[in-house]
Amino acid sequence: MIGILVVAHANLGETLIETVHFILGKEQENLMSISIDIQQNPEHLRKKIKQGIAKVRTDNGVIILTDMFGGTPSNLSYSFLEEGSVEVISGVNLPVLLKAVTARYKMDMEKLTTTLVEHGKRSICLASGILKGTGRD
Repeated sequence: MIGILVVAHANLGETLIETVHFILGKEQENLMSISIDIQQNPEHLRKKIKQGIAKVRTDNGVIILTDMFGGTPSNLSYSFLEEGSVEVISGVNLPVLLKAVTARYKMDMEKLTTTLVEHGKRSICLASGILKGTGRD
């Protein structure tokens, strides 16, 4: 199993995780969030992320899911990249988090991260396009 840390602005990560627990009907292990308040000292925030990584880390590594590329949560998380051990994916949403939580037992880090990025791209659709037959690839 791969540990998952959601690093996001305000309470977004906590809310996503609560929703995953609700949908799956139980709390998930090695899954937690770090709420980022951009008014806080960056070193304090890095320390919170480091502690979060330590809590969810498994022998198979940690995936950090952040809310927005270029935002403070992502920028702080990039400093923890360790090839094959800690990876960062920006653009977390509920479908990506659900996929991460359910697939992390079956895949290694490289396969899971590739799968999550592709799943995230496919999870976005234009409803009127779907009705017209043009909303999905």
